[in-house]
Amino acid sequence: MREPRVLIIDDEAGIRSILSTLLQRNGYEVRAAESGESGLGLYAQFMPAVILLDLKMPGIDGMEVMEGLKRQFDADCKTIIMTAHGEVRSAVEAMKKGAFDYIQKPFDNDELLALVSRAVEMVALKRRVKQLEDQLEETYRFENIVGISDKMKSTFALMQKFAHTDGTVLICGESGTGKELTVRAIHQASKRKSGPFVVVNCGAIPPSLIESEFFGHEAGSFTDAKELRIGKFESASGGTLFLDEISELPLEAQVKLLRVIEEGTFSRVGGNEPISVDVRVMAATNRDLATMVKEGKFREDLYWRLNVLSLNICPLRDRKEDIPLLVEHFLDGYATPLGIEQPNLSEKALELLMAYEWPGNVRELQNCVYSAMTVTAGSTVEPSDLPRRVYSDSRPSEIAGSVSGRISLAETAAQATARAEQEAIRKALSETAGNREKAAEMLGIGRKTLYRKLRQYGIE
Repeated sequence: MREPRVLIIDDEAGIRSILSTLLQRNGYEVRAAESGESGLGLYAQFMPAVILLDLKMPGIDGMEVMEGLKRQFDADCKTIIMTAHGEVRSAVEAMKKGAFDYIQKPFDNDELLALVSRAVEMVALKRRVKQLEDQLEETYRFENIVGISDKMKSTFALMQKFAHTDGTVLICGESGTGKELTVRAIHQASKRKSGPFVVVNCGAIPPSLIESEFFGHEAGSFTDAKELRIGKFESASGGTLFLDEISELPLEAQVKLLRVIEEGTFSRVGGNEPISVDVRVMAATNRDLATMVKEGKFREDLYWRLNVLSLNICPLRDRKEDIPLLVEHFLDGYATPLGIEQPNLSEKALELLMAYEWPGNVRELQNCVYSAMTVTAGSTVEPSDLPRRVYSDSRPSEIAGSVSGRISLAETAAQATARAEQEAIRKALSETAGNREKAAEMLGIGRKTLYRKLRQYGIE
């Protein structure tokens, strides 16, 4: 791990020397500047976590340096002011303008080190939070829902349109197709993205608690209601409420759900005061709600209220041309958490993955890749690394040949996939005028994956 960086800005050579030695001995990477002007220039090159800044300097003083850092760099570092005894008031003023803390000269070494350590920890935490926020937004961007098939392109187009509206959305599809990921992506691309995203698994709530779960309850409203509880609708106000497995909701609860979706108001259990909320509702199911309506198992009025905007997620077996890209996506994503170099996938292993029907859809493929990466002994995932169910439907001779590596399965699927990949990559590069970063985004893969594919196919 990289040593934390500290920048010293002080016009006294002796102070710079003492501080540099002290900090370097305690595990910090240090740079020093003799003026405010040179300090600002050095910041851009060094990008420190902490700046030790003298207030009184010729030319640009400490206050002006702080203003320059904010104006020019929107710096996320912590600034510690170094001040003489008679300049405490100025140091306090600097803290009001954003300085982390101050220390008086001559300073105590232990006190200074403790102050720097606290500042470094805060910067590291802030940067980590920012990184996680960026990762969250990246995860649910449309480009990262991987697919190049015509069916997925149609899905992306609808998602984009749905994100620009505020209508209720019903997502249908088999288990494992990525319904929640789709809903989250729509939310993240919508005007509500800064609002809450609240998930309710309708099949996991006991019938007696559904009303309390949705609308909350007042203290004392029933035996176990010892305190006020805020319900999911209230928690999601200003954002999105995702009702997963909506088909599992009992009929009596469907009536109350319909009312709050239509009117935007409800009362907590045990309460009389109406509460208004601004919530976008999106729901998902792996069952045929239209058939359930005909059978009397789902309310028709609620079905049509939910089915304002609808989207069917295609099962993986019907878009197998997306499998190679999905596999690359998972190989890339799991390498770092597993602490290994990203392995390659052998042609024989890909043939087996392409031939399998994937009853568990993308979720099953994801788990399969994770399992294979965990057990593989080399730099390439081979058929023997895959779960046995992936090739259990193949003929015995095909299984033996593929797993042992002595013979190859039919190469038609792999060759067709390779041709499709090359065509998609060339088209993306053409449409982005050769910009590889934009091409990777268009393809829904990471830049490293694109570069590897370019080398693999010899595409310049």
